[in-house]
Amino acid sequence: METSQQQPLPLPRPQQQQRQQLNQQLSQHLSGSLSLSVHMEAEDEEISRSALSTFRVKEEEIQKKKLEVRDRVISQLGRIEEETRRLAMIREELETLSDPMRKEIVVIRKKIDAVNKELKPLGHICQKKEREYKEALKTFNEKNKDKVQLINKLMELVSESEKLRMKKLEELSKSIVTLQ
Repeated sequence: METSQQQPLPLPRPQQQQRQQLNQQLSQHLSGSLSLSVHMEAEDEEISRSALSTFRVKEEEIQKKKLEVRDRVISQLGRIEEETRRLAMIREELETLSDPMRKEIVVIRKKIDAVNKELKPLGHICQKKEREYKEALKTFNEKNKDKVQLINKLMELVSESEKLRMKKLEELSKSIVTLQ
């Protein structure tokens, strides 16, 4: 790597402004420490070069791996195409063999294909109905839970009401007894 000969990439504007502000604050705070500011700028520049160099190395590694993966994919596709051609040839050879049951097999295959075509939408309908059933069951269970809670609340209120009425009746009964 030639890090000493490469120009550092310019920093994004917010980082540049932030760095300038930091430099201004430092120079004002240290009032006259120009050598420290120059030293920090050189250090910042070295850090920038190092980060850029690291970034470029990583970018090269990524590109290299990307090319390797692409080559492997292309190789696999080539093998797949070759295998597909081979399988097609084998299938043709099998079909050319004389088969005494060939007509019946063709008829049964067509029937299987027809049944498969009918099964596919039925499978979707079953899945949809199953989802609807699960949603309805969930809603039913939630409403049933709400009902149980309301019944419990009603029982509490009825019990409370009975207690209050009994208390009131006892008070009335005592007031009648005291009147006699």
